[in-house]
Amino acid sequence: MSCNMNIDIQQVAIPDECNIIIGQSHFIKTVEDIFEALVTSSPSVEFGIAFCEASGDCLVRHDGNKKDLEDAAIENAKAINAGHVFVVILRNAFPINVLDRIKNVQEVCRVFAATANPLQVLVAETEQGRGVIGVIDGSKTVGVEDENGQNWRKGLLRNIIGYKR
Repeated sequence: MSCNMNIDIQQVAIPDECNIIIGQSHFIKTVEDIFEALVTSSPSVEFGIAFCEASGDCLVRHDGNKKDLEDAAIENAKAINAGHVFVVILRNAFPINVLDRIKNVQEVCRVFAATANPLQVLVAETEQGRGVIGVIDGSKTVGVEDENGQNWRKGLLRNIIGYKR
């Protein structure tokens, strides 16, 4: 059997002041379980979730607590259009605040990206369907940090973001 494959690059649209998490799951209750994981993580988190169903009706299932973020998640999921992929758009939270909760959702298989950087999703397509094969997150490196760069990073983490006081 011969099979052809095309690779598509989807530029993800991340709303201002937001982060995105893209992953793969395996069951229709993904939307409900990720919703519960997010809504119980923080009283101020705002989010939208979309999930590409890979069998049955093959619909984009969705939910959220902010309509604009839910709409953004739906649009990104439609653009990626790959089986069992989920998209979460976050506002008032960073992925580090919720990522372990999402990874611990029973049906979540993997997380491809959690970022606010410009993001491209590499999607392979065959006669059967589409699947994510990887992501391009942000820009390529241009060097190695020096002592000033280390001091800046540590200052950002400790003084601005509040980690490791």
